[in-house]
Amino acid sequence: MKSLIVTADDFGMTVPVNEAIEASHKNGILSATSLMTGGEAFADAVDRARQLPELGVGLHIHLVDSRPVLPPEQVPDLVGPDGNFSNNPEVFGFKLFFSPEMRRQAEAEITAQFERFEKTGLVMDHVNGHHHFHMHPVVTDAIAKLAPKFGSPPVRFPVEPFGPSLQAGGDKPIRRFFNWAFYAGLTHRMRKKLESVNLKLNDHVFGVTDTGGMTEDRILAYLDHLPEGVTELYAHPAMGGDGRPQSYPSFEEYRGLISPAVHAKVAALGLHPLTFKAAFAS
Repeated sequence: MKSLIVTADDFGMTVPVNEAIEASHKNGILSATSLMTGGEAFADAVDRARQLPELGVGLHIHLVDSRPVLPPEQVPDLVGPDGNFSNNPEVFGFKLFFSPEMRRQAEAEITAQFERFEKTGLVMDHVNGHHHFHMHPVVTDAIAKLAPKFGSPPVRFPVEPFGPSLQAGGDKPIRRFFNWAFYAGLTHRMRKKLESVNLKLNDHVFGVTDTGGMTEDRILAYLDHLPEGVTELYAHPAMGGDGRPQSYPSFEEYRGLISPAVHAKVAALGLHPLTFKAAFAS
């Protein structure tokens, strides 16, 4: 059996991102999205989500490249002088691993993000991390501790299978292999930890190697190479002016999600894009 979840990350980052996510759900194949509770357009995203009852909204935990939910003075070791999180996940992750005080502050911030999501009244469909930072042991441990208190939502397993990824993409073989090996290594502990508290994880994901490039052609190719099991395909759509680097063709990703050709391909494969919770309901 093949199940497909189609997700957009960064809901709440900016209004152009929110606009594209809403339109991709109404007019395309998007079935889920991941909410940044500290995003500048968080309130706008929540308002839109309340009008989209079939859209699965999950928590997009963010400890890098964003702003905290807690006041900066409560997480001083996690932010810079501007009150923002670090834009360097590798260096930040290294420091976080070895600093007990940073770990304490990180758990407090993650807790605040869970609690802010709960206050929206939305059902938490899933959990993942900005830049896949939920693979970090500190974040994984916090999810294992907190998620069961918030309905035990499924968690993104961000390992892109090398064979299907290479067959679909037809390019970047070294990068695709490295991403598969790197993420597989980092997620071994994560899977064991989360499964120990009965949290569900998808089997596969597409969008890691082609982050910022999930255009119509890429989506069509991935749909042709879906493996058995629960597969999440994720993208970063936006209407433009969303604040992302120019290397992210977010508007083209939006066009891919609403493409008639993509919609027809999904239908021809007999698939109906699901939320995370629906994918694990049976």
